[in-house]
Amino acid sequence: MSRSTTQKPLQTAIALALASLGGTAHALTNDPATTGLSVAVDATHASTHTGKHTDSFTTAFVPGAAAAAPTEASPLLLAQTTVPAAAGSTAAPVATLPATNVVAPAESLTSPSVEEQKANLFQTVGSVGFVDADSYQNTYAFNLRDVLKDSPGVFVQNRYGQELRVSIRGSGIARGYHVRGLEILQDGIPTNSADGSGDYYQIDPMGLRSTEIYKGGNGLTYGATTLGGALNFVTPTAYTAEAPNQFRLEGGSFGTVRASGQMSRIFGPLDALATVTLNRSDGYRDHAKGNYAQINANIGYKFSPRVETRFFFGAYIVDQKLPGTLSLFDALNNPTKAAASAVSGDQARNTRTERLGNLTTIRFDVGQLDIASWVIHKSLYHPIFQVIDQDGWTYGVAPRYTANLTLAGMRNDLIVGARFFGGNTKADQYVNVNGNRGAQTLDSRQSAYNYEAYFENRLFFLPTLGLMVGAKAYRDVRQYIDYGGLPGDANYRSTSAAYSGVNPKIGLIWEPRKDIQAFIDVTRSADVPDFTDLSQTFGATSRFVPLASQHAWTIEAGTRGKLDRVAWDVTAYRSLVRDQLLQYTTNPDVPASTFNANKTVLQGLEVGASVDLLKNVVATGDRITLSQIWNYSDFRFRDDPQYGNNRIAGVPTQVLRTTLGYALTNRFQIAASLDWVPTGAWVDYANTMRVPGYTLIGLQASYLVQRGVTFYVDARNLTDKRYVSDFSTVTDARTANTAVFYPGDGRSVFAGVRFAF
Repeated sequence: MSRSTTQKPLQTAIALALASLGGTAHALTNDPATTGLSVAVDATHASTHTGKHTDSFTTAFVPGAAAAAPTEASPLLLAQTTVPAAAGSTAAPVATLPATNVVAPAESLTSPSVEEQKANLFQTVGSVGFVDADSYQNTYAFNLRDVLKDSPGVFVQNRYGQELRVSIRGSGIARGYHVRGLEILQDGIPTNSADGSGDYYQIDPMGLRSTEIYKGGNGLTYGATTLGGALNFVTPTAYTAEAPNQFRLEGGSFGTVRASGQMSRIFGPLDALATVTLNRSDGYRDHAKGNYAQINANIGYKFSPRVETRFFFGAYIVDQKLPGTLSLFDALNNPTKAAASAVSGDQARNTRTERLGNLTTIRFDVGQLDIASWVIHKSLYHPIFQVIDQDGWTYGVAPRYTANLTLAGMRNDLIVGARFFGGNTKADQYVNVNGNRGAQTLDSRQSAYNYEAYFENRLFFLPTLGLMVGAKAYRDVRQYIDYGGLPGDANYRSTSAAYSGVNPKIGLIWEPRKDIQAFIDVTRSADVPDFTDLSQTFGATSRFVPLASQHAWTIEAGTRGKLDRVAWDVTAYRSLVRDQLLQYTTNPDVPASTFNANKTVLQGLEVGASVDLLKNVVATGDRITLSQIWNYSDFRFRDDPQYGNNRIAGVPTQVLRTTLGYALTNRFQIAASLDWVPTGAWVDYANTMRVPGYTLIGLQASYLVQRGVTFYVDARNLTDKRYVSDFSTVTDARTANTAVFYPGDGRSVFAGVRFAF
């Protein structure tokens, strides 16, 4: 008797049993990987939410993903049975098949599965990256460095708390603080302020399901055409959450304590999820205490199989003391010290942010329309050299149509979208009196409005070869009003600047075989200055400084894929930039000034690779994996009248990260990491001073104590290396004040326990 005919009555019985429980059997197929059964159930009609349950994992061109452990099987809806071990045997022994789990299909228009996200992302003609939250869930992931550290081409440096600098291909290379040249999206909805500025405080690693990285012009998928590209942080829904209930408690060095909880449910056509995270830490340095409360929630409703809406809500409270910057000597010899001015002025960054977004999806016979809308309120109380007191609103709407078409028998993928978003901020400043408001020095209003339309089309004129063309047209307006009427700022001033243009893109993608791609493309980017650039400090107040927008042509070529035990992601790029927006610091207590460089060249190599060195070493299914990240950045002025062909300060030429890990499925995992910067970055544009290179060693381990309970330890900088993690750039270190350095954290150990049920 054949195996297939033996299982037929059994499959029918299982289908009837599931139907009697209120589920609908969609498919019953043999799973050759486990020699068990895989049954898909309509979770919408089931009485219990099963969340994300799968016994398999997918590597989609993600270096290191081959070492990922399979996720834990659901304790609910497991099917188990027996079949003859050999066909045709008259007295065959009975073999018990391993338990298999029921895969609950997402069935959500606004909440694609991780597999769908990967499939869509890696159709991009250009360099992209993907981070599955499973890769760091058993670590102390506090900020975005912990999320992005294993992504080739992404340079992330800590400063203190959740304050950090993220640079992709030179975006924000000399930015003194916050976001420059990157669009930050959450669930495809922008979180930047209308002028393009922003920060990372509202992105909670515990509240993410995945992260999509669109480097450079590849962010055109969402309408982004900045030099750095876009980061889309995707939060879980009740359909994609690992389990209906999750809770974790962590603690460790520097007085760190964090608690995070998540709950999700499906009620027929309605689903809901909420994540709450509370974190407090004294910080490695003096005067660096931070308290964070982050809430992310979403509610979805299906009007029909073709129409669905989802509301996103976020509330973020940040109270972060600032330790300030130090001289290079103090950064390396007294790294826990706080700057004297930071203590005397009780410098801090306190924010209150509320975010409401909506994504409504309508599926047609051909294609799908997604309409995103959002409103963000943010208040900032920021005592530094003065007290910066701001309160503002950002709002917008962004329709986006996508379709998979067939033209003359050829596959054609189309994206067409538009975005309008604006915002207004009341921006005041006061004399800093021990962290409190003194006399007012500035009474101003900042307004920004953006009008954009874009498209991207991929035509596969051969089965394995596709041509991509796209473009974005934009007009951005910046308006600044200084109401004056103050002792040091008596006159009323009203100034505005407008920026417009078209950014085209063209490229080719080749897929010679499944799981292997190669691409080449050319894109134009434009970075419009934000009010951090346009409003600069002069004496006791601020003035509007007109700056040109930054433009660049970038060519990139690369390949990504997976072949047997090896996965890779390699891209080379070269950008010719005009009017690059660079910053320099004159006084460490005063916000940096921005200027337009003439011509610059940014080029480099982004390499990520991993290989399963050994399998089935100690037990069946275990593996030893070696992963490597290498970012090579050659950023230079080009025949500059003042700096010649000097390197641009801010980013080291080479950054490497090596990880050696052992995994026994999801039961036990351990990994050692080596972060190596052979030669530190230049501090000044004159190239007279650079920071020392460094090597950091870390160790992470996790153990599944029992189903749904995991214990983990995360140890960092085990050798207690003294090093500089980041700094503010200056023009010439021989004449400038160089107390601009942020020391890196010393040795630290964090531990936690995670529950999922």
